Amino acid sequence: MITNIPFGEKYAGLSIFEPSEGTLVVVPSLSLPQDELRRITAARSYEERLLFLLLTLREPGVKVVYLSSAPIDPDIIDYYFAFLPDPDDAAKRLTLITLDDPWSQPLTRSLLDRPDVIEQLRSEIEGDAWIVPFVLSELEEELASLLNVPLYGPATSFAYYGSKSGAREMGHEAGVPMARGFGDLRTALEIEEAIEALPGERVIVKLNDAYSGLGNAIVTKADRSLTSFAMAGESWETFSVKIRDRGAVVEEYIEHRPLYHPSALACITPGGQARVLATHDQVLGGANGHVYQGCTFPAAPEYRAEVGASAERIARVLAERGVVGVFGMDFFALKADAGYAALLCEINLRIGGTTHPFGAAMLTTGAAYDPATGLLMAGDQPKYYTATDNCAASCLRGRTPGEVMRTADRLGIGFDAERRTGNVFHLLGAIPEHGKLGFTSIGDSRDEADELHALTRRLLCGS
Repeated sequence: MITNIPFGEKYAGLSIFEPSEGTLVVVPSLSLPQDELRRITAARSYEERLLFLLLTLREPGVKVVYLSSAPIDPDIIDYYFAFLPDPDDAAKRLTLITLDDPWSQPLTRSLLDRPDVIEQLRSEIEGDAWIVPFVLSELEEELASLLNVPLYGPATSFAYYGSKSGAREMGHEAGVPMARGFGDLRTALEIEEAIEALPGERVIVKLNDAYSGLGNAIVTKADRSLTSFAMAGESWETFSVKIRDRGAVVEEYIEHRPLYHPSALACITPGGQARVLATHDQVLGGANGHVYQGCTFPAAPEYRAEVGASAERIARVLAERGVVGVFGMDFFALKADAGYAALLCEINLRIGGTTHPFGAAMLTTGAAYDPATGLLMAGDQPKYYTATDNCAASCLRGRTPGEVMRTADRLGIGFDAERRTGNVFHLLGAIPEHGKLGFTSIGDSRDEADELHALTRRLLCGS
Protein backbone atom coordinates (compact mmCIF):
# COMPACT_ATOMS: atom_id res chain seq x y z
CA MET A 1 0.00 0.00 0.00
CA ILE A 2 1.32 3.43 -1.02
CA THR A 3 1.22 6.05 1.74
CA ASN A 4 1.02 9.70 0.73
CA ILE A 5 3.92 11.80 2.02
CA PRO A 6 2.62 14.59 4.30
CA PHE A 7 3.50 18.27 3.95
CA GLY A 8 5.39 19.86 6.81
CA GLU A 9 3.89 22.65 8.89
CA LYS A 10 6.03 25.13 6.95
CA TYR A 11 3.88 24.58 3.86
CA ALA A 12 0.46 24.38 5.51
CA GLY A 13 -0.66 27.46 3.55
CA LEU A 14 1.07 26.59 0.27
CA SER A 15 -0.43 27.82 -3.00
CA ILE A 16 1.04 26.51 -6.26
CA PHE A 17 0.30 29.93 -7.78
CA GLU A 18 2.34 31.84 -5.21
CA PRO A 19 5.17 29.71 -3.78
CA SER A 20 7.90 31.73 -2.08
CA GLU A 21 10.47 28.93 -2.12
CA GLY A 22 10.93 25.22 -2.80
CA THR A 23 10.87 22.99 -5.87
CA LEU A 24 7.76 22.42 -7.96
CA VAL A 25 8.02 19.05 -9.69
CA VAL A 26 5.44 19.49 -12.45
CA VAL A 27 4.06 16.20 -13.78
CA PRO A 28 1.45 17.13 -16.44
CA SER A 29 0.56 13.52 -17.20
CA LEU A 30 -2.83 12.98 -18.81
CA SER A 31 -3.72 10.04 -16.56
CA LEU A 32 -7.28 9.97 -17.88
CA PRO A 33 -9.49 7.54 -19.85
CA GLN A 34 -7.40 7.10 -22.97
CA ASP A 35 -10.35 6.35 -25.29
CA GLU A 36 -11.70 9.86 -24.71
CA LEU A 37 -8.26 11.45 -24.74
CA ARG A 38 -7.68 10.19 -28.27
CA ARG A 39 -10.65 12.25 -29.45
CA ILE A 40 -8.93 15.53 -28.49
CA THR A 41 -6.85 17.13 -31.23
CA ALA A 42 -3.22 17.54 -30.16
CA ALA A 43 -3.88 15.82 -26.83
CA ARG A 44 -0.17 15.35 -26.05
CA SER A 45 0.36 19.11 -26.22
CA TYR A 46 -2.00 19.47 -23.28
CA GLU A 47 1.03 18.53 -21.18
CA GLU A 48 2.01 22.16 -21.81
CA ARG A 49 -1.07 23.50 -20.01
CA LEU A 50 0.91 23.85 -16.79
CA LEU A 51 3.76 25.85 -18.32
CA PHE A 52 2.26 28.94 -16.73
CA LEU A 53 3.92 27.65 -13.55
CA LEU A 54 7.23 28.77 -15.03
CA LEU A 55 6.07 32.26 -14.09
CA THR A 56 6.52 31.32 -10.41
CA LEU A 57 10.27 31.51 -11.11
CA ARG A 58 10.02 35.26 -10.56
CA GLU A 59 10.60 34.31 -6.92
CA PRO A 60 14.35 33.68 -6.48
CA GLY A 61 13.77 30.87 -3.98
CA VAL A 62 11.63 28.82 -6.35
CA LYS A 63 12.89 26.03 -8.59
CA VAL A 64 10.80 24.20 -11.23
CA VAL A 65 11.38 20.71 -12.63
CA TYR A 66 9.05 20.15 -15.59
CA LEU A 67 8.48 16.73 -17.14
CA SER A 68 7.17 16.00 -20.62
CA SER A 69 6.82 13.02 -22.93
CA ALA A 70 8.46 14.95 -25.79
CA PRO A 71 10.92 17.85 -25.83
CA ILE A 72 9.39 21.32 -25.44
CA ASP A 73 10.40 23.81 -28.14
CA PRO A 74 13.00 26.21 -26.63
CA ASP A 75 11.10 29.16 -28.13
CA ILE A 76 8.12 28.24 -25.93
CA ILE A 77 10.28 28.35 -22.82
CA ASP A 78 11.77 31.68 -23.93
CA TYR A 79 8.25 33.00 -24.44
CA TYR A 80 7.36 32.39 -20.79
CA PHE A 81 10.73 33.66 -19.57
CA ALA A 82 10.04 36.98 -21.31
CA PHE A 83 7.37 37.69 -18.68
CA LEU A 84 9.96 37.47 -15.87
CA PRO A 85 12.15 40.28 -14.52
CA ASP A 86 15.36 38.19 -14.78
CA PRO A 87 15.03 35.46 -17.44
CA ASP A 88 18.67 34.42 -17.15
CA ASP A 89 18.43 33.76 -13.42
CA ALA A 90 15.10 31.94 -13.91
CA ALA A 91 16.69 29.69 -16.52
CA LYS A 92 19.22 28.50 -13.93
CA ARG A 93 16.35 27.33 -11.71
CA LEU A 94 14.39 25.45 -14.41
CA THR A 95 15.09 21.82 -15.30
CA LEU A 96 13.29 20.24 -18.24
CA ILE A 97 13.18 16.45 -18.24
CA THR A 98 11.72 14.64 -21.23
CA LEU A 99 11.16 10.98 -21.98
CA ASP A 100 11.75 11.93 -25.63
CA ASP A 101 8.86 9.68 -26.57
CA PRO A 102 5.87 11.63 -27.94
CA TRP A 103 3.71 8.50 -28.02
CA SER A 104 4.08 7.67 -24.33
CA GLN A 105 0.68 8.07 -22.69
CA PRO A 106 0.10 8.61 -19.94
CA LEU A 107 3.42 10.24 -19.17
CA THR A 108 3.68 8.99 -15.57
CA ARG A 109 3.18 5.34 -16.55
CA SER A 110 6.05 5.58 -19.03
CA LEU A 111 8.15 7.49 -16.50
CA LEU A 112 7.80 4.69 -13.95
CA ASP A 113 9.25 2.30 -16.52
CA ARG A 114 12.35 4.50 -16.90
CA PRO A 115 14.62 4.12 -13.84
CA ASP A 116 17.25 6.28 -15.55
CA VAL A 117 14.82 9.21 -15.77
CA ILE A 118 13.59 8.60 -12.23
CA GLU A 119 17.19 8.85 -11.02
CA GLN A 120 17.72 12.04 -13.01
CA LEU A 121 14.57 13.49 -11.48
CA ARG A 122 15.63 12.49 -7.98
CA SER A 123 18.99 14.23 -8.46
CA GLU A 124 17.27 17.49 -9.39
CA ILE A 125 15.21 17.71 -6.21
CA GLU A 126 16.92 19.87 -3.63
CA GLY A 127 15.45 20.63 -0.22
CA ASP A 128 11.70 21.11 0.07
CA ALA A 129 9.77 19.88 -2.94
CA TRP A 130 6.29 18.77 -3.97
CA ILE A 131 4.74 17.22 -7.06
CA VAL A 132 2.13 19.22 -8.97
CA PRO A 133 0.16 16.71 -11.08
CA PHE A 134 -2.29 17.61 -13.83
CA VAL A 135 -4.34 14.59 -12.77
CA LEU A 136 -3.63 12.55 -9.67
CA SER A 137 -3.90 8.79 -10.09
CA GLU A 138 -2.23 5.80 -8.49
CA LEU A 139 0.61 6.34 -10.95
CA GLU A 140 1.41 9.77 -9.51
CA GLU A 141 1.13 8.38 -5.97
CA GLU A 142 3.66 5.68 -6.84
CA LEU A 143 6.00 8.31 -8.27
CA ALA A 144 5.68 10.47 -5.14
CA SER A 145 6.45 7.46 -2.97
CA LEU A 146 9.57 6.67 -5.01
CA LEU A 147 10.78 10.27 -4.71
CA ASN A 148 9.63 10.66 -1.10
CA VAL A 149 7.96 14.01 -1.79
CA PRO A 150 4.34 15.09 -1.15
CA LEU A 151 1.67 15.56 -3.81
CA TYR A 152 -0.19 18.84 -4.23
CA GLY A 153 -3.42 17.22 -5.29
CA PRO A 154 -6.33 15.11 -4.00
CA ALA A 155 -5.31 11.58 -3.03
CA THR A 156 -6.85 8.74 -5.03
CA SER A 157 -8.74 7.71 -1.90
CA PHE A 158 -10.89 10.80 -2.56
CA ALA A 159 -11.39 10.10 -6.27
CA TYR A 160 -15.05 9.19 -5.77
CA TYR A 161 -15.84 12.79 -4.79
CA GLY A 162 -14.68 13.86 -8.25
CA SER A 163 -17.00 11.43 -10.00
CA LYS A 164 -20.47 12.44 -11.15
CA SER A 165 -22.03 10.29 -8.42
CA GLY A 166 -19.64 11.59 -5.78
CA ALA A 167 -20.42 15.17 -6.77
CA ARG A 168 -24.09 14.56 -6.06
CA GLU A 169 -23.17 13.21 -2.61
CA MET A 170 -20.99 16.26 -1.90
CA GLY A 171 -23.70 18.59 -3.16
CA HIS A 172 -26.27 17.08 -0.82
CA GLU A 173 -23.89 17.27 2.14
CA ALA A 174 -22.98 20.89 1.41
CA GLY A 175 -26.62 21.88 0.93
CA VAL A 176 -26.05 23.03 -2.64
CA PRO A 177 -28.94 22.92 -5.16
CA MET A 178 -28.69 20.32 -7.95
CA ALA A 179 -30.81 18.96 -10.77
CA ARG A 180 -32.96 16.00 -9.76
CA GLY A 181 -31.29 12.70 -10.49
CA PHE A 182 -29.83 9.37 -9.42
CA GLY A 183 -26.22 8.29 -8.93
CA ASP A 184 -24.11 5.14 -8.67
CA LEU A 185 -25.90 3.38 -11.54
CA ARG A 186 -24.27 0.51 -13.44
CA THR A 187 -26.86 -1.81 -14.95
CA ALA A 188 -29.21 -1.29 -17.88
CA LEU A 189 -32.18 -1.82 -15.53
CA GLU A 190 -30.97 0.85 -13.10
CA ILE A 191 -30.46 3.30 -15.97
CA GLU A 192 -33.90 2.56 -17.41
CA GLU A 193 -35.67 2.93 -14.06
CA ALA A 194 -33.91 6.24 -13.42
CA ILE A 195 -34.83 7.55 -16.87
CA GLU A 196 -38.49 6.75 -16.36
CA ALA A 197 -38.54 8.16 -12.80
CA LEU A 198 -37.45 11.65 -13.87
CA PRO A 199 -39.81 14.28 -15.30
CA GLY A 200 -39.56 15.78 -18.78
CA GLU A 201 -39.19 14.44 -22.30
CA ARG A 202 -35.40 14.16 -22.10
CA VAL A 203 -32.79 13.20 -19.50
CA ILE A 204 -29.01 13.26 -19.47
CA VAL A 205 -26.81 10.25 -18.68
CA LYS A 206 -23.24 11.03 -17.58
CA LEU A 207 -20.37 8.60 -17.07
CA ASN A 208 -18.85 8.91 -13.61
CA ASP A 209 -15.28 9.70 -14.62
CA ALA A 210 -15.54 11.28 -18.08
CA TYR A 211 -14.20 14.77 -18.71
CA SER A 212 -14.78 17.76 -21.02
CA GLY A 213 -18.38 16.59 -21.46
CA LEU A 214 -17.28 13.64 -23.63
CA GLY A 215 -19.05 11.08 -21.42
CA ASN A 216 -22.53 12.59 -21.76
CA ALA A 217 -25.58 11.35 -23.62
CA ILE A 218 -28.93 13.14 -24.00
CA VAL A 219 -31.76 10.61 -24.06
CA THR A 220 -35.20 11.20 -25.57
CA LYS A 221 -37.49 9.11 -23.40
CA ALA A 222 -40.00 8.33 -26.15
CA ASP A 223 -37.39 7.14 -28.65
CA ARG A 224 -33.97 5.86 -27.58
CA SER A 225 -32.75 5.96 -31.20
CA LEU A 226 -32.70 9.76 -30.90
CA THR A 227 -30.06 9.61 -28.17
CA SER A 228 -27.35 12.22 -28.78
CA PHE A 229 -23.87 11.19 -27.63
CA ALA A 230 -21.23 13.83 -26.97
CA MET A 231 -18.44 11.57 -28.25
CA ALA A 232 -18.41 10.96 -31.99
CA GLY A 233 -18.91 7.31 -32.92
CA GLU A 234 -20.48 6.39 -29.59
CA SER A 235 -23.45 3.99 -29.52
CA TRP A 236 -25.65 2.46 -26.82
CA GLU A 237 -23.60 -0.73 -27.16
CA THR A 238 -20.28 1.00 -26.44
CA PHE A 239 -21.80 3.43 -23.94
CA SER A 240 -23.40 0.63 -21.90
CA VAL A 241 -20.04 -1.08 -21.51
CA LYS A 242 -18.61 2.16 -20.09
CA ILE A 243 -21.57 2.53 -17.73
CA ARG A 244 -20.97 -0.97 -16.41
CA ASP A 245 -17.24 -0.34 -15.96
CA ARG A 246 -17.30 3.21 -14.58
CA GLY A 247 -20.80 3.84 -13.26
CA ALA A 248 -23.04 6.75 -14.22
CA VAL A 249 -25.66 9.23 -13.11
CA VAL A 250 -29.01 10.02 -14.71
CA GLU A 251 -30.33 13.54 -14.24
CA GLU A 252 -33.18 15.62 -15.51
CA TYR A 253 -32.27 17.55 -18.63
CA ILE A 254 -32.52 21.27 -17.95
CA GLU A 255 -34.71 22.58 -20.77
CA HIS A 256 -34.82 26.11 -19.34
CA ARG A 257 -33.51 28.76 -21.75
CA PRO A 258 -31.43 30.78 -21.55
CA LEU A 259 -29.19 28.40 -19.61
CA TYR A 260 -25.72 29.47 -18.49
CA HIS A 261 -22.70 27.33 -17.60
CA PRO A 262 -20.60 28.99 -14.89
CA SER A 263 -17.82 27.23 -13.03
CA ALA A 264 -15.71 27.87 -9.95
CA LEU A 265 -12.02 27.26 -9.35
CA ALA A 266 -11.02 26.49 -5.76
CA CYS A 267 -8.06 25.24 -3.76
CA ILE A 268 -7.47 23.56 -0.43
CA THR A 269 -4.06 24.08 1.13
CA PRO A 270 -2.12 21.28 2.88
CA GLY A 271 -3.23 22.87 6.16
CA GLY A 272 -6.90 22.50 5.23
CA GLN A 273 -7.72 26.10 4.29
CA ALA A 274 -10.41 26.12 1.58
CA ARG A 275 -10.99 29.11 -0.66
CA VAL A 276 -12.53 29.99 -3.99
CA LEU A 277 -9.97 31.34 -6.47
CA ALA A 278 -12.25 32.44 -9.31
CA THR A 279 -15.59 32.02 -11.05
CA HIS A 280 -15.92 31.69 -14.81
CA ASP A 281 -18.52 31.35 -17.51
CA GLN A 282 -17.65 28.35 -19.65
CA VAL A 283 -17.72 28.41 -23.44
CA LEU A 284 -19.05 25.03 -24.60
CA GLY A 285 -19.36 23.32 -27.97
CA GLY A 286 -19.43 19.86 -29.52
CA ALA A 287 -22.36 17.73 -30.63
CA ASN A 288 -24.36 18.28 -27.44
CA GLY A 289 -22.93 21.66 -26.54
CA HIS A 290 -21.25 20.06 -23.50
CA VAL A 291 -17.57 20.04 -24.57
CA TYR A 292 -15.32 22.66 -22.98
CA GLN A 293 -13.88 25.18 -25.46
CA GLY A 294 -12.81 28.05 -23.22
CA CYS A 295 -14.00 30.48 -20.55
CA THR A 296 -14.53 34.09 -19.56
CA PHE A 297 -13.64 35.65 -16.20
CA PRO A 298 -15.45 36.54 -14.06
CA ALA A 299 -18.80 34.77 -14.18
CA ALA A 300 -21.73 37.08 -14.95
CA PRO A 301 -22.71 39.35 -12.03
CA GLU A 302 -26.29 38.00 -12.00
CA TYR A 303 -25.17 34.66 -10.52
CA ARG A 304 -21.49 35.16 -9.65
CA ALA A 305 -22.05 35.47 -5.90
CA GLU A 306 -24.30 32.42 -5.70
CA VAL A 307 -21.81 30.28 -7.64
CA GLY A 308 -18.97 31.46 -5.40
CA ALA A 309 -20.94 30.78 -2.21
CA SER A 310 -21.95 27.27 -3.31
CA ALA A 311 -18.39 26.51 -4.37
CA GLU A 312 -17.07 27.64 -0.99
CA ARG A 313 -19.50 25.34 0.86
CA ILE A 314 -18.42 22.37 -1.25
CA ALA A 315 -14.73 23.21 -0.81
CA ARG A 316 -15.17 23.33 2.97
CA VAL A 317 -16.79 19.88 3.01
CA LEU A 318 -13.95 18.48 0.87
CA ALA A 319 -11.38 20.14 3.16
CA GLU A 320 -12.97 18.44 6.16
CA ARG A 321 -12.52 15.11 4.36
CA GLY A 322 -8.80 15.85 3.87
CA VAL A 323 -8.69 16.82 0.21
CA VAL A 324 -5.71 18.97 -0.90
CA GLY A 325 -5.14 20.74 -4.20
CA VAL A 326 -6.69 22.81 -6.98
CA PHE A 327 -9.99 21.70 -8.47
CA GLY A 328 -13.05 22.94 -10.34
CA MET A 329 -16.82 22.79 -9.99
CA ASP A 330 -19.32 23.23 -12.84
CA PHE A 331 -22.78 24.69 -12.44
CA PHE A 332 -25.94 25.50 -14.37
CA ALA A 333 -27.36 28.98 -13.89
CA LEU A 334 -30.89 29.98 -14.82
CA LYS A 335 -33.36 32.76 -14.15
CA ALA A 336 -35.77 31.94 -11.35
CA ASP A 337 -38.64 33.88 -9.79
CA ALA A 338 -36.44 35.33 -7.04
CA GLY A 339 -33.35 35.98 -9.17
CA TYR A 340 -30.86 33.49 -10.55
CA ALA A 341 -30.41 29.92 -9.34
CA ALA A 342 -27.12 28.04 -9.57
CA LEU A 343 -27.29 24.22 -9.69
CA LEU A 344 -24.21 22.06 -9.12
CA CYS A 345 -23.40 20.01 -12.22
CA GLU A 346 -20.15 18.25 -11.34
CA ILE A 347 -16.90 18.43 -9.38
CA ASN A 348 -13.66 18.07 -11.32
CA LEU A 349 -11.27 17.01 -8.57
CA ARG A 350 -8.17 17.97 -10.55
CA ILE A 351 -6.57 20.83 -12.42
CA GLY A 352 -8.93 21.74 -15.25
CA GLY A 353 -9.43 23.98 -18.24
CA THR A 354 -9.85 27.19 -16.24
CA THR A 355 -6.71 26.69 -14.13
CA HIS A 356 -4.12 27.85 -16.63
CA PRO A 357 -6.06 30.98 -17.77
CA PHE A 358 -6.44 31.99 -14.12
CA GLY A 359 -2.79 31.25 -13.32
CA ALA A 360 -1.57 33.08 -16.43
CA ALA A 361 -3.72 36.14 -15.71
CA MET A 362 -2.80 36.31 -12.03
CA LEU A 363 0.93 35.77 -12.51
CA THR A 364 1.33 38.20 -15.43
CA THR A 365 -0.74 41.03 -13.94
CA GLY A 366 0.09 40.58 -10.27
CA ALA A 367 -3.64 40.72 -9.51
CA ALA A 368 -5.30 39.16 -6.47
CA TYR A 369 -8.79 37.69 -6.22
CA ASP A 370 -11.29 39.70 -4.17
CA PRO A 371 -13.92 37.25 -2.82
CA ALA A 372 -16.24 40.12 -1.91
CA THR A 373 -16.64 41.19 -5.54
CA GLY A 374 -15.44 38.09 -7.38
CA LEU A 375 -12.95 40.22 -9.32
CA LEU A 376 -9.21 40.00 -9.93
CA MET A 377 -7.77 43.29 -8.69
CA ALA A 378 -4.43 44.75 -9.75
CA GLY A 379 -4.35 47.57 -7.23
CA ASP A 380 -7.63 49.38 -7.82
CA GLN A 381 -7.93 48.12 -11.42
CA PRO A 382 -10.06 45.02 -12.05
CA LYS A 383 -8.80 42.56 -14.66
CA TYR A 384 -11.00 40.52 -17.00
CA TYR A 385 -10.08 37.75 -19.40
CA THR A 386 -11.43 35.54 -22.16
CA ALA A 387 -9.64 32.26 -22.89
CA THR A 388 -9.74 29.43 -25.40
CA ASP A 389 -8.04 26.07 -25.88
CA ASN A 390 -9.32 25.73 -29.43
CA CYS A 391 -8.03 28.27 -31.92
CA ALA A 392 -7.15 26.28 -35.02
CA ALA A 393 -6.42 27.20 -38.64
CA SER A 394 -4.75 25.43 -41.55
CA CYS A 395 -2.59 28.52 -42.14
CA LEU A 396 -0.89 27.90 -38.79
CA ARG A 397 0.02 24.30 -39.56
CA GLY A 398 3.71 23.88 -40.33
CA ARG A 399 4.73 27.10 -38.61
CA THR A 400 6.87 27.15 -35.48
CA PRO A 401 5.76 28.53 -32.10
CA GLY A 402 8.47 31.20 -32.34
CA GLU A 403 7.20 32.38 -35.73
CA VAL A 404 3.63 32.66 -34.47
CA MET A 405 4.67 34.56 -31.34
CA ARG A 406 6.72 37.01 -33.39
CA THR A 407 3.72 37.49 -35.65
CA ALA A 408 1.53 38.19 -32.63
CA ASP A 409 3.97 40.83 -31.39
CA ARG A 410 4.16 42.43 -34.83
CA LEU A 411 0.36 42.58 -34.99
CA GLY A 412 0.19 44.21 -31.57
CA ILE A 413 -1.68 41.34 -29.91
CA GLY A 414 1.04 40.26 -27.51
CA PHE A 415 1.22 41.32 -23.88
CA ASP A 416 1.67 44.92 -22.73
CA ALA A 417 3.69 44.69 -19.51
CA GLU A 418 3.08 48.34 -18.64
CA ARG A 419 -0.73 48.17 -18.89
CA ARG A 420 -0.78 44.50 -17.82
CA THR A 421 -3.19 43.66 -20.63
CA GLY A 422 -2.93 41.56 -23.78
CA ASN A 423 -2.64 37.91 -24.69
CA VAL A 424 -0.88 35.07 -22.88
CA PHE A 425 -0.55 32.11 -25.27
CA HIS A 426 -0.50 28.39 -24.45
CA LEU A 427 -0.64 24.99 -26.23
CA LEU A 428 2.01 26.41 -28.54
CA GLY A 429 3.51 22.97 -29.15
CA ALA A 430 0.38 22.01 -31.11
CA ILE A 431 1.00 24.63 -33.80
CA PRO A 432 3.40 22.83 -36.19
CA GLU A 433 1.47 19.58 -36.58
CA HIS A 434 -2.10 20.63 -35.86
CA GLY A 435 -2.26 24.39 -36.44
CA LYS A 436 -3.84 24.75 -33.02
CA LEU A 437 -3.11 26.95 -30.02
CA GLY A 438 -4.81 28.55 -27.02
CA PHE A 439 -4.66 32.02 -25.53
CA THR A 440 -5.96 34.11 -22.65
CA SER A 441 -6.94 37.68 -23.59
CA ILE A 442 -6.63 40.04 -20.59
CA GLY A 443 -8.27 43.46 -20.46
CA ASP A 444 -9.29 46.18 -18.04
CA SER A 445 -12.96 45.59 -18.86
CA ARG A 446 -15.19 42.81 -20.12
CA ASP A 447 -15.47 44.52 -23.51
CA GLU A 448 -11.70 45.04 -23.84
CA ALA A 449 -10.97 41.36 -23.13
CA ASP A 450 -13.69 40.17 -25.54
CA GLU A 451 -12.63 42.55 -28.31
CA LEU A 452 -8.98 41.54 -28.04
CA HIS A 453 -9.99 37.89 -28.08
CA ALA A 454 -12.13 38.31 -31.21
CA LEU A 455 -9.36 40.32 -32.91
CA THR A 456 -6.77 37.65 -32.10
CA ARG A 457 -8.99 34.91 -33.52
CA ARG A 458 -9.43 36.89 -36.75
CA LEU A 459 -5.75 37.71 -37.16
CA LEU A 460 -4.31 34.31 -36.24
CA CYS A 461 -7.06 31.83 -37.01
CA GLY A 462 -9.24 33.61 -39.53
CA SER A 463 -12.34 33.10 -37.40
